[in-house]
Amino acid sequence: MYQAIVFLPLLGAILAGIISLAGARARFPGQNPPPGVEDDTVDHGPHAHGADTHGGAAIHETRHEPGSGHDHVPPAPAAAGSRTAELITTTLLMISMILSWIAFVQVGFGHQDVRVPIMTWMASGDFKVDWALRIDTLTAVMLVVVNTVSAFVHLYSIGYMHEDPYRPRFFGYLSLFTFAMLMLVTADNLVQLFFGWEGVGLASYLLIGFWYYKPEANAAAIKAFVVNRVGDFGFALGIFAVFMLTNSVDLDAVFAAAPSLTGRTFALFGWQVDALTVTCLLLFMGAMGKSAQFLLHTWLPDAMEGPTPVSALIHAATMVTAGVFMVARLSPLFELAPTAAAFVTLIGATTAFFAATVGLVQNDIKRIVAYSTCSQLGYMFVAMGVGAYSVGMFHLFTHAFFKALLFLGSGSVIHAMHHEQDIRHMGGLKDRIPFTYVVMIIGTLALTGFPLTAGYFSKDAIIEAAFVSHNPMALYAFICTAVAALLTSFYSWRLIFKTFHGTPHDEEHYKAAHESPYVMLIPLAVLALGSILAGLPFKEIFAGHGVEGFFRESLGFGKDNHILEEMHHVPLTIGIMPTVAMLIGFAVAWLFYIQRPDIPGELARQHAVLYRFLLNKWYFDEVYDALLVKPVKRLGYLLWKGGDGWLIDGFGPDGVSARVLDITRNTIRLQTGYLYHYAFAMLIGAAIFITWFMFSAGMH
Repeated sequence: MYQAIVFLPLLGAILAGIISLAGARARFPGQNPPPGVEDDTVDHGPHAHGADTHGGAAIHETRHEPGSGHDHVPPAPAAAGSRTAELITTTLLMISMILSWIAFVQVGFGHQDVRVPIMTWMASGDFKVDWALRIDTLTAVMLVVVNTVSAFVHLYSIGYMHEDPYRPRFFGYLSLFTFAMLMLVTADNLVQLFFGWEGVGLASYLLIGFWYYKPEANAAAIKAFVVNRVGDFGFALGIFAVFMLTNSVDLDAVFAAAPSLTGRTFALFGWQVDALTVTCLLLFMGAMGKSAQFLLHTWLPDAMEGPTPVSALIHAATMVTAGVFMVARLSPLFELAPTAAAFVTLIGATTAFFAATVGLVQNDIKRIVAYSTCSQLGYMFVAMGVGAYSVGMFHLFTHAFFKALLFLGSGSVIHAMHHEQDIRHMGGLKDRIPFTYVVMIIGTLALTGFPLTAGYFSKDAIIEAAFVSHNPMALYAFICTAVAALLTSFYSWRLIFKTFHGTPHDEEHYKAAHESPYVMLIPLAVLALGSILAGLPFKEIFAGHGVEGFFRESLGFGKDNHILEEMHHVPLTIGIMPTVAMLIGFAVAWLFYIQRPDIPGELARQHAVLYRFLLNKWYFDEVYDALLVKPVKRLGYLLWKGGDGWLIDGFGPDGVSARVLDITRNTIRLQTGYLYHYAFAMLIGAAIFITWFMFSAGMH
């Protein structure tokens, strides 16, 4: 069963890939790439109203999604076998999802941890890496999250991408993405985990840049790939450090050796540093990139250039949760490195606050939800940093449902509005797409922590954990997460009010707006149900008294870690504070966008500097461009023109060949074709020879 859960998505990806290749060869025999996709006469629709293509915000930014409606589709015939690829991949994911829930019950409640050996992957001397599936409670939770969201994203994509001519390739990428994430969460050693880690990075590059004829999509895909390479470099160094310290990459062996590493140091740049602290910081650097944490977050908003189902898959269940899962999996190490845990808390809290402030003023519907994801990931890392690992996993579990719902609901809005993504051009849509309106309300309630929704139980638990923790950064984290709860409520209800309430701002699109087909609405209904039911029924096993019995050895619960017990005794004022913050955010949004819609514009004018600061995302893109991108480009140009061109080529192969050509050009000038020239040359030669002979004879 466990092999089927992991490898059915891979089978789907392979079959979809074969169908895609066969269809391409049938449509365009002997042509590569297919004609038409580079046709400059086609309006592919990105940044139709002056958006900043370098990541900066624009006042009138409109993005259109090709392939999701009637226009902006590359002029190519539909791929043969598209329906077959859709049905195969979606069916296999549905089967994998059902098996994942069965595994969740068996492993979590039946206490049936399993290790499934597949094969020996590599062996070199004493170094041996097996390919095996580690199925414990932590893995079972991730299997449910990944396969459930992915299965319904596949189903949703059948409707959303129905006019895209390259659907087999798209569904192949989706299934490949899912397989890579499954390899990551089932890894039994750090090398296998790194394989899945890089696999989701590759698949995200392919999916974000799926519409490769859009320059913005290519730029976003490259940006995501490059920024993640920065984090992955640290992650790889962390794995090397683990192997150096424990002489193993097998998780069980590493965890067994971890207690003996406390107090151990090694030399780093001439300093003696704590080995476990540096190792955990390097490992967390990988999580910062993959989970888009503060400083390495810049790729995540630009990833919205991919199709909306991709956004839901990346932001809800796969790539961005990989960092949270990795810290949870390696929790026995972080438990022994309190300084590293404090840094995790610092970064998580800063990210939660930072992303919430930026989300306040964004106008692209998908970017608002994307910054919400960034902020909620910060919450998860706060939980990991303060030692409430199960609580962080609880929020990961609930967040997957309501965030996928919000992204797919946004896709339904975009579908209804004929590719429009700017919420300022919407309004009044609750009467045109009532079902989408209802499910978006449910997702927003869960995100903001409305009582009895899934987010209420998990997000509030993180704030309480930060309050009772003894982590040096716990107070800072508590303040940041509490403020972020208020800001989250404000920008989430701002999205709802500007999109679904008020008067329409685009009469033409408003009149043409219609509800999405059932193949898109069914996933929304299921995810809406999950946004409600993923909370209370699971509270006891994630954040109650049944945690250690449920997770057992899959999470590192420190001997002196009583945080879960202390959470149940927080003062009432702390317990209700997130709910009060949520209500304040709702009330302010209602005032700003329903009662007095003139207030936001007036505030933006009065505080223009702050507004531009938030609109341009704290100017991180501009700062990185000035400090990193441009200097590196200048250095590259210098090395290209001066180093490679002038020095190496100039004095190397090009220089040698040029001198040979010079010599041959001068030599052929002697070959004039005139007899008297040759006779004169012979006469000169004879005179030189006789002269030399006479002088040499006289010397003797």
